[in-house]
Amino acid sequence: MSEDSFIIGGRELSSRLFTGTGKYGDDAVIPDVCAASGSEVITVALRRVDLDAATGNVMDHIPDHMQLLPNTSGARTADEAVRIARLARAMGCGDWIKIEVISDNRYLLPDGFETVKATEILAKEGFVVLPYVNADLYVAKALADAGAAAVMPLGAPIGTNRGLKTREMVRILIEEIELPIIVDAGIGRPSEACEAMEMGADAVLVNTAIATAADPVRMAAAFGDAVRAGREAYLAGPGAKRVLADASSPLTGFLGGR
Repeated sequence: MSEDSFIIGGRELSSRLFTGTGKYGDDAVIPDVCAASGSEVITVALRRVDLDAATGNVMDHIPDHMQLLPNTSGARTADEAVRIARLARAMGCGDWIKIEVISDNRYLLPDGFETVKATEILAKEGFVVLPYVNADLYVAKALADAGAAAVMPLGAPIGTNRGLKTREMVRILIEEIELPIIVDAGIGRPSEACEAMEMGADAVLVNTAIATAADPVRMAAAFGDAVRAGREAYLAGPGAKRVLADASSPLTGFLGGR
């Protein structure tokens, strides 16, 4: 294992950027996005997967080396999420599952109570469960107790590109939860992904910001660079902020000055 290892479900990952498969104008760009970003994990809504389709199957565009992370998009209850997860496994999509339980059609905010229920059931069945939730400490603790492999708090409502609006709550999760914290949803700029990583987040998941960019491949590369830079900054230990100015060099003793 590397010095700065990142392990989920027994797999060591070299990239801390997760990507997605939605909203691309042409799914054929997905392999280039994966390559440019360096990402090793990609999420896909199971309702978009049709293994029998002759054409138009998003799975055809996902590189073989990628760790597939099916999600339960469309589930409104824990029971629906569990059924989708079991179906994904039966279809050969593996044991990783991103739980999304959303009954709020306006803001698309995840239901923490139902998410915890689904996580507990699926973790007992051997799934590697990555639940998408609000940045709520009590829900995160319940998810840890339920057997989650990581916690994925939103940065802002999904698909909004509004940035890290929940930064203070995410910071609390980073400090208090021993599981990996993967910031998911709302990240709209590479600088925002960098900020999340500088705070100590273990990874970020970015889909909309890449897929809707004028040049998705170039944006994917930018996010990859930003995530690496943010992680390096976190490991380096940023200097403390000060209220008063503090010169980098002495202001006295030069040319007779005091």
